[in-house]
Amino acid sequence: MPRHHEKSTSPGGSQRQLRVGELVRHAIADILSQGGVHDPVLETHLITVPEVRMSPDLKLATVYVMPLGGRDTDIVLKALAANKPFIRTAVAHRVNLKFAPDLRFRIDERFAEAERIEKLLRTPAVQKDLEPDSDGN
Repeated sequence: MPRHHEKSTSPGGSQRQLRVGELVRHAIADILSQGGVHDPVLETHLITVPEVRMSPDLKLATVYVMPLGGRDTDIVLKALAANKPFIRTAVAHRVNLKFAPDLRFRIDERFAEAERIEKLLRTPAVQKDLEPDSDGN
């Protein structure tokens, strides 16, 4: 007998959380790219929305964003927070949910982490370890 109410062990949450997160991500990306938010900061910055994580009850959406080039992150976060009610309403009109999720905006740190790892891999010590042994082993 299948159990439908077990907690998900996947890192991103249940299939429903992932699906709704992706719908919210697309909605927010469309709203920002189409200039739907009339804010001078948001109108002058290209903002990527790589991920949205939903809470299990789908009432909270953590929206990970990154301005183009990683510049002005604090200014962009403040502008998004100031326009949160408008964005939340626009998302509610685009995504059919019982409740409009509360939005929490965070900077996506994965780009910086990937760059740090890339620099680490290029260091002489790591390059030396990656070279094949010259003694035939």
